[in-house]
Amino acid sequence: MPTIPKRIHIIGSVGSGKTTLARALSTATSIPFHELDNVVWERRQGGDRRRTDEERNAVLADLVKAESWIIEGVHSTAWVEESFRNADVILFLDTPYYKRMKQITFRFLRQKTGRESAHYTPDFTIFKNMFKWNALFEKETKPYILKLFKERGYPLLILHDNQQPIDWDLRKEKRHV
Repeated sequence: MPTIPKRIHIIGSVGSGKTTLARALSTATSIPFHELDNVVWERRQGGDRRRTDEERNAVLADLVKAESWIIEGVHSTAWVEESFRNADVILFLDTPYYKRMKQITFRFLRQKTGRESAHYTPDFTIFKNMFKWNALFEKETKPYILKLFKERGYPLLILHDNQQPIDWDLRKEKRHV
């Protein structure tokens, strides 16, 4: 049986279950997890500050230098490439579109009622944007990611649910690309 990798990158759309999966894996393995949103944004008591590209890249480089990590986020542009290159495995959480729509709605309701915290103000604008981002991910980002990862030979496993058991066997013939 394959061992669980020590450097795991989780990617997927808003509402796909990335953070939930990252937390579960972190708890099961004692590997720290990091949200890419917290790499982009410096969380401060008086309000968040968007890091400069140089600061953001330096924070990610420091995380990737560690012996073990779980990094999760929707980001798939060039600045995240270092994490992809250094990952032992990339888990692509390809949750069905309708499930993501449902999760976005339930998350918004939990945040509005105070049952779930957020790093942003859960208002109607962000709620609408999440649906836009979800559609954009499905139409443009997902095909881009799959093509990029295949071309670069990244160790990719595709999951359709964040509760799905993970077969850590990364032999090429077993990958789901």
